[in-house]
Amino acid sequence: MENIIISNASEFERKKKKMIEEGVGKLHVLSDFDRTLTKAFHKDEKTGSIISKLRKEKGKYLTEDYAERAQKLFDKYHPIEISQDFLQYEKNEKMFEWWKKHKELLIECGFDKNTVVRIVNDMIEGDYLVFRNKVREFLESLEKKKIPLIIMTSSLGDLVEEFMKQKKVLSDNVYIIGNSFEFNKDGKAIGIKKIIHVFNKNEQSVSELPVFKELLNRKNVILLGDSLGDLGMIEGFDYDNLIKIGFLNENVEGSLEEFKKSYDVVILNDGDFGFINELVGGVVGV
Repeated sequence: MENIIISNASEFERKKKKMIEEGVGKLHVLSDFDRTLTKAFHKDEKTGSIISKLRKEKGKYLTEDYAERAQKLFDKYHPIEISQDFLQYEKNEKMFEWWKKHKELLIECGFDKNTVVRIVNDMIEGDYLVFRNKVREFLESLEKKKIPLIIMTSSLGDLVEEFMKQKKVLSDNVYIIGNSFEFNKDGKAIGIKKIIHVFNKNEQSVSELPVFKELLNRKNVILLGDSLGDLGMIEGFDYDNLIKIGFLNENVEGSLEEFKKSYDVVILNDGDFGFINELVGGVVGV
């Protein structure tokens, strides 16, 4: 438990007790994907996001010039993303601009459904992206108890869905909200349906999901994220009890106090899902 920090023990226990009393039928889980369900570090290296894999493989999946053009966008906009010199609304505008340009670039460079399957297969075979330890048990527990899991990601939703499909953990209780494309009958991307970036998750509504009516009766929520921006995933949803669990993967000294103010539980050092599984197990009666 040395990697687990509970910000306010009495408040956490109050929420936990309430969730246990109200039971599995009142619970759903809202989670980020990259570096939340997946490890932030693997083989002593920082893991990239799914989308970053495309940038690193020049000409393998898309046109020869894609990687260089995508990297230029990254070099231009990423400093804005992490800068303290911009107001939040300015960051939001720039991030939307970046994501839109990048999605248009993907379409221009030949992104299609076949690309999705190939890159995910390569990532799994190459051990490029891995779930955190004990995530599979977490997903199996939610499936067994029919607890809805909403994954909200600023990555490409099609890639996240394919990753979970190839890992054989994409069950009927899992719903993914992510950047998405329109595809033609040949599987080629021809348009953009949704743009999600790290700062606008609060603008994404679960109301469009087929499970939304069920969620209205499941107002006890466990939220999982690895950034302060992930807290926005719950905005607009009228929950009864909310337990927020944050993975603080790096810059612990500089970010811990802010994480403790924002999350009920902070998991350090790229920790596993053991604590989360115990929490869910208490609610579902395992």
